[in-house]
Amino acid sequence: PSIPRLLNIQQKKVEGCEFGIVPAKSEDGIQVMSLNLLIDDEEKPVIWRGPIISGTVKQFWTDVFWGDLDYLIIDMPPGTGDVALTVMQSIPISGMVMVSTPQEMVSMIVAKAVNMARTMEVPVIGIIENMSYLKCPDCDKKIRMFEDNNLQDYLGRMDLDLLGELPMTREIANISRGQFEEYTVDVSEALDQIASKIIAFAEQRVEKEN
Repeated sequence: PSIPRLLNIQQKKVEGCEFGIVPAKSEDGIQVMSLNLLIDDEEKPVIWRGPIISGTVKQFWTDVFWGDLDYLIIDMPPGTGDVALTVMQSIPISGMVMVSTPQEMVSMIVAKAVNMARTMEVPVIGIIENMSYLKCPDCDKKIRMFEDNNLQDYLGRMDLDLLGELPMTREIANISRGQFEEYTVDVSEALDQIASKIIAFAEQRVEKEN
Protein backbone atom coordinates (compact mmCIF):
# COMPACT_ATOMS: atom_id res chain seq x y z
CA PRO A 1 0.00 0.00 0.00
CA SER A 2 2.94 2.41 0.37
CA ILE A 3 3.99 2.21 -3.28
CA PRO A 4 1.52 4.81 -4.69
CA ARG A 5 2.70 7.41 -2.18
CA LEU A 6 6.38 6.60 -2.76
CA LEU A 7 5.86 7.10 -6.50
CA ASN A 8 3.66 10.18 -5.96
CA ILE A 9 0.56 8.70 -7.60
CA GLN A 10 -1.62 8.28 -4.50
CA GLN A 11 -4.34 10.42 -6.07
CA LYS A 12 -4.70 8.16 -9.09
CA LYS A 13 -7.03 5.19 -9.51
CA VAL A 14 -6.77 2.22 -11.85
CA GLU A 15 -9.33 1.46 -14.54
CA GLY A 16 -10.49 -1.59 -16.42
CA CYS A 17 -10.49 -2.42 -20.12
CA GLU A 18 -11.26 -5.43 -22.30
CA PHE A 19 -7.80 -6.84 -21.55
CA GLY A 20 -8.04 -6.48 -17.75
CA ILE A 21 -7.04 -3.88 -15.19
CA VAL A 22 -4.95 -1.01 -16.59
CA PRO A 23 -2.23 -0.09 -14.09
CA ALA A 24 -1.60 3.50 -13.02
CA LYS A 25 1.49 5.23 -14.36
CA SER A 26 4.03 7.38 -12.54
CA GLU A 27 5.60 10.56 -13.93
CA ASP A 28 8.61 8.47 -14.98
CA GLY A 29 6.39 6.05 -16.91
CA ILE A 30 6.52 3.23 -14.35
CA GLN A 31 3.35 1.13 -14.42
CA VAL A 32 2.03 0.50 -10.92
CA MET A 33 -0.57 -1.73 -9.29
CA SER A 34 -1.42 -1.55 -5.60
CA LEU A 35 -4.41 -2.28 -3.42
CA ASN A 36 -4.39 1.40 -2.41
CA LEU A 37 -5.16 2.30 -6.03
CA LEU A 38 -8.47 0.46 -5.67
CA ILE A 39 -9.79 2.16 -2.52
CA ASP A 40 -11.05 5.70 -1.94
CA ASP A 41 -9.11 6.45 1.24
CA GLU A 42 -5.46 5.40 1.51
CA GLU A 43 -5.78 5.18 5.31
CA LYS A 44 -8.78 2.85 5.18
CA PRO A 45 -7.83 -0.62 6.45
CA VAL A 46 -8.31 -3.68 4.27
CA ILE A 47 -9.61 -6.26 6.73
CA TRP A 48 -9.14 -9.48 4.81
CA ARG A 49 -7.89 -12.88 5.83
CA GLY A 50 -4.71 -14.29 4.33
CA PRO A 51 -6.25 -16.39 1.51
CA ILE A 52 -8.22 -13.41 0.14
CA ILE A 53 -5.14 -11.16 0.19
CA SER A 54 -3.11 -13.90 -1.51
CA GLY A 55 -5.77 -14.27 -4.20
CA THR A 56 -5.76 -10.53 -4.84
CA VAL A 57 -1.97 -10.49 -5.20
CA LYS A 58 -2.24 -13.36 -7.69
CA GLN A 59 -4.82 -11.33 -9.66
CA PHE A 60 -2.32 -8.46 -9.87
CA TRP A 61 -0.25 -10.90 -11.95
CA THR A 62 -3.01 -12.60 -13.97
CA ASP A 63 -5.66 -9.87 -14.42
CA VAL A 64 -3.59 -6.71 -14.89
CA PHE A 65 -2.73 -5.67 -18.45
CA TRP A 66 0.99 -5.07 -18.00
CA GLY A 67 1.89 -5.02 -21.69
CA ASP A 68 5.56 -5.22 -22.65
CA LEU A 69 7.79 -4.83 -19.59
CA ASP A 70 11.53 -4.70 -19.01
CA TYR A 71 11.11 -5.82 -15.39
CA LEU A 72 8.20 -6.65 -13.12
CA ILE A 73 9.06 -5.79 -9.51
CA ILE A 74 6.89 -7.20 -6.73
CA ASP A 75 7.16 -5.51 -3.34
CA MET A 76 6.21 -8.08 -0.73
CA PRO A 77 5.52 -7.66 2.99
CA PRO A 78 8.22 -8.91 5.37
CA GLY A 79 8.15 -12.44 6.70
CA THR A 80 7.05 -15.78 5.35
CA GLY A 81 3.25 -15.47 5.28
CA ASP A 82 0.54 -16.30 2.74
CA VAL A 83 1.45 -13.53 0.30
CA ALA A 84 5.08 -14.62 -0.02
CA LEU A 85 4.06 -18.26 -0.46
CA THR A 86 1.46 -17.38 -3.11
CA VAL A 87 3.93 -15.26 -5.08
CA MET A 88 6.63 -17.93 -5.01
CA GLN A 89 4.21 -20.67 -6.03
CA SER A 90 2.18 -18.77 -8.64
CA ILE A 91 4.51 -16.32 -10.38
CA PRO A 92 7.72 -17.20 -12.29
CA ILE A 93 10.16 -15.28 -10.09
CA SER A 94 13.62 -14.79 -11.60
CA GLY A 95 15.18 -13.72 -8.31
CA MET A 96 14.53 -12.08 -4.97
CA VAL A 97 16.18 -9.10 -3.31
CA MET A 98 16.07 -9.02 0.48
CA VAL A 99 15.98 -5.70 2.36
CA SER A 100 17.20 -5.59 5.94
CA THR A 101 18.24 -3.09 8.59
CA PRO A 102 21.27 -3.49 10.89
CA GLN A 103 19.37 -5.01 13.81
CA GLU A 104 19.58 -8.58 15.04
CA MET A 105 15.79 -9.02 15.19
CA VAL A 106 15.33 -7.89 11.58
CA SER A 107 18.25 -10.06 10.43
CA MET A 108 16.54 -13.09 11.95
CA ILE A 109 13.29 -12.33 10.05
CA VAL A 110 15.23 -11.83 6.80
CA ALA A 111 17.03 -15.14 7.40
CA LYS A 112 13.64 -16.88 7.56
CA ALA A 113 12.63 -15.28 4.25
CA VAL A 114 15.95 -16.27 2.64
CA ASN A 115 15.56 -19.88 3.77
CA MET A 116 11.95 -19.92 2.56
CA ALA A 117 12.99 -18.66 -0.89
CA ARG A 118 15.68 -21.31 -1.15
CA THR A 119 13.25 -24.01 -0.05
CA MET A 120 10.93 -22.85 -2.85
CA GLU A 121 13.93 -22.87 -5.24
CA VAL A 122 13.75 -19.12 -5.87
CA PRO A 123 17.23 -17.57 -6.36
CA VAL A 124 18.21 -14.91 -3.83
CA ILE A 125 20.10 -12.18 -5.69
CA GLY A 126 21.42 -10.55 -2.53
CA ILE A 127 20.63 -8.25 0.35
CA ILE A 128 20.29 -4.47 0.66
CA GLU A 129 21.00 -2.99 4.08
CA ASN A 130 18.70 -0.02 4.60
CA MET A 131 19.31 2.66 7.25
CA SER A 132 22.83 1.30 7.39
CA TYR A 133 24.47 4.43 8.79
CA LEU A 134 24.23 8.19 9.33
CA LYS A 135 26.78 10.52 7.80
CA CYS A 136 28.11 13.35 9.95
CA PRO A 137 27.42 16.62 8.08
CA ASP A 138 30.58 18.21 9.49
CA CYS A 139 33.24 15.51 9.14
CA ASP A 140 31.65 13.02 6.67
CA LYS A 141 32.27 10.18 9.13
CA LYS A 142 29.88 7.24 8.87
CA ILE A 143 28.05 6.74 12.17
CA ARG A 144 26.61 3.24 12.60
CA MET A 145 23.77 3.14 15.11
CA PHE A 146 24.09 -0.58 15.79
CA GLU A 147 27.74 -1.24 16.54
CA ASP A 148 27.10 -4.87 17.51
CA ASN A 149 25.89 -5.65 13.99
CA ASN A 150 28.45 -7.84 12.20
CA LEU A 151 27.25 -7.71 8.62
CA GLN A 152 30.10 -9.70 7.09
CA ASP A 153 29.61 -12.62 9.47
CA TYR A 154 25.88 -12.61 8.69
CA LEU A 155 26.48 -12.54 4.94
CA GLY A 156 28.96 -15.39 5.22
CA ARG A 157 26.70 -17.52 7.39
CA MET A 158 23.71 -16.99 5.10
CA ASP A 159 25.80 -17.22 1.90
CA LEU A 160 24.46 -13.87 0.68
CA ASP A 161 25.90 -11.11 -1.49
CA LEU A 162 25.67 -7.52 -0.27
CA LEU A 163 24.09 -5.46 -3.04
CA GLY A 164 24.57 -2.16 -1.25
CA GLU A 165 24.19 -0.09 1.91
CA LEU A 166 21.73 2.81 2.02
CA PRO A 167 22.29 5.53 4.64
CA MET A 168 19.61 7.22 6.73
CA THR A 169 19.08 10.52 4.94
CA ARG A 170 16.49 13.28 4.87
CA GLU A 171 16.14 12.92 1.09
CA ILE A 172 14.93 9.33 1.33
CA ALA A 173 12.77 9.96 4.40
CA ASN A 174 10.99 12.87 2.71
CA ILE A 175 9.83 10.71 -0.22
CA SER A 176 7.01 9.39 1.96
CA ARG A 177 5.80 13.01 2.29
CA GLY A 178 5.77 13.53 -1.44
CA GLN A 179 8.94 15.63 -1.34
CA PHE A 180 11.45 14.57 -3.98
CA GLU A 181 14.93 16.01 -3.56
CA GLU A 182 18.20 15.37 -5.31
CA TYR A 183 20.02 12.45 -3.72
CA THR A 184 23.38 12.85 -2.02
CA VAL A 185 26.41 11.32 -3.73
CA ASP A 186 26.41 8.41 -1.24
CA VAL A 187 22.79 7.51 -2.02
CA SER A 188 23.17 7.91 -5.79
CA GLU A 189 26.28 5.73 -5.88
CA ALA A 190 24.66 3.08 -3.68
CA LEU A 191 21.51 2.96 -5.85
CA ASP A 192 23.59 2.73 -9.04
CA GLN A 193 25.59 -0.12 -7.52
CA ILE A 194 22.45 -1.99 -6.44
CA ALA A 195 20.74 -1.53 -9.82
CA SER A 196 23.85 -2.64 -11.73
CA LYS A 197 24.15 -5.86 -9.73
CA ILE A 198 20.47 -6.73 -10.13
CA ILE A 199 20.53 -6.03 -13.89
CA ALA A 200 23.70 -8.13 -14.27
CA PHE A 201 21.97 -11.01 -12.48
CA ALA A 202 18.91 -10.66 -14.73
CA GLU A 203 21.01 -10.62 -17.91
CA GLN A 204 22.92 -13.74 -16.83
CA ARG A 205 19.61 -15.45 -16.06
CA VAL A 206 18.28 -14.65 -19.55
CA GLU A 207 21.49 -15.95 -21.18
CA LYS A 208 21.19 -19.26 -19.30
CA GLU A 209 17.53 -19.66 -20.25
CA ASN A 210 18.27 -18.97 -23.90
